[in-house]
Amino acid sequence: MHIMCPTSADLLVSVSGIRGIVGSALTPETALRFAQAYASTLPEGRVLVGRDSRPSGVMLEHAVLAGLLATGCEVLQLGVVPTPTLGFAIRQHHAVGGLQITASHNPAPYNGLKLFSPDGMVLDEAEGAKVRQNFYDGTFRRIEPASQPVVTSLEEPWTGHLDRVLERVNVSLIRSRRFRVLLDANGGAGGLPGLDLLDRLTWQHLITAVGCEADGNFAHEPEPLAEHLSDIAPLVRENGCDVGFALDPDADRLAIIDEQGRYIGEELTLALAAECRLRREKGPVVINLSTSRVVEDVAARHGCPVHRVPVGEFHVARKMREINAVIGGEGNGGVIDPAVGWVRDPFVGMASVLELLAETGKSVSELVAELPAYHIHKAKVTLERDKLPRYYEALVAHWPEATAVGMDGLRLSWNNRWLHVRPSNTEPVVRIIAEAPEAEMARQLIHEALSLADQSN
Repeated sequence: MHIMCPTSADLLVSVSGIRGIVGSALTPETALRFAQAYASTLPEGRVLVGRDSRPSGVMLEHAVLAGLLATGCEVLQLGVVPTPTLGFAIRQHHAVGGLQITASHNPAPYNGLKLFSPDGMVLDEAEGAKVRQNFYDGTFRRIEPASQPVVTSLEEPWTGHLDRVLERVNVSLIRSRRFRVLLDANGGAGGLPGLDLLDRLTWQHLITAVGCEADGNFAHEPEPLAEHLSDIAPLVRENGCDVGFALDPDADRLAIIDEQGRYIGEELTLALAAECRLRREKGPVVINLSTSRVVEDVAARHGCPVHRVPVGEFHVARKMREINAVIGGEGNGGVIDPAVGWVRDPFVGMASVLELLAETGKSVSELVAELPAYHIHKAKVTLERDKLPRYYEALVAHWPEATAVGMDGLRLSWNNRWLHVRPSNTEPVVRIIAEAPEAEMARQLIHEALSLADQSN
């Protein structure tokens, strides 16, 4: 008998998971079915389940547990945890997989399910495609009636994760500087572990906590962008803090605010973390095609090569493993330390920035002033996929002097600027990103790229 898949046109189903507005696009039935589809691709064994702090996560967690148990999985329930903690715990507990209930930086009405492999990495395309096909086909593993699946819970699941992060920095040096730090978790999953980490790196009475209760109450829009942190940034200076850290709801992105209350953004998070790591450990660095070239400048300063890969956390992590990179990440505030895990980790970023401040004796603003300044501009245009080859040809012909890379769309680069054009995976639009030393130069690249897109339509 064929069972209709309970999906909605507004439900995004990708190889790495699902996401949608809870109650309309994303329902308990959908979550249960997706958990069954995922578990049916796994060998027998333990599967970890975590969630961010969104109130809808409780309902979806029960649905996910039902789906996993129905396929015979042993479940270790982590509760509200950061996504990188789940990735770390999968390897720590020798699990066959893991599932995080989160909508990441999306607005409050959304939620989703994110899938992980046994090595604590986001699923690759091939494994994710199997899950997606199972989801649509209703191909699920069934257990024998006599089977008794088990659910256990883990208290303070982030302890081992943070212990590993602290092994990567000079804790005694950082503590000796007695830094004042502001942490804005915005009601997300990173509040309690973030305070735990900072307490071990500084002193509790020197921490200013904002939204660190994991209650899912987003005081501002979840994505840690400048326009969303306008009320948070001034608190850093008002409280006499040396630095401010802002997290997204599932705590896999980190934005930084300097001691003067100025938002320095997510792009510089990876640059500062790379500066810290490469000062004492030389080796390759991996970033995606849309990450700021300031990371390349930092790596060049230390004589280290940089490898660029398609956009996506999995692509970065896979390349890092392949070439034995010492650090990597994405320009959205995501830092990946292979000695900790294969997930974007803001706790690595926070510890690295504090160590850099301690080692150099400089302020955040002074460290930023030593970095090359670039301006990034973004746009998007509606363009059907069958017109992309013609559009790419027009771009290459328009800028014949640029170095063209036909990976993940098209990237054109010069010695001090670049343009990345890539199709969206979820809608018929092309995203255009440009970076240059001057804002007008970046805007001009975007303007010319948009004009060529109009001609290709």
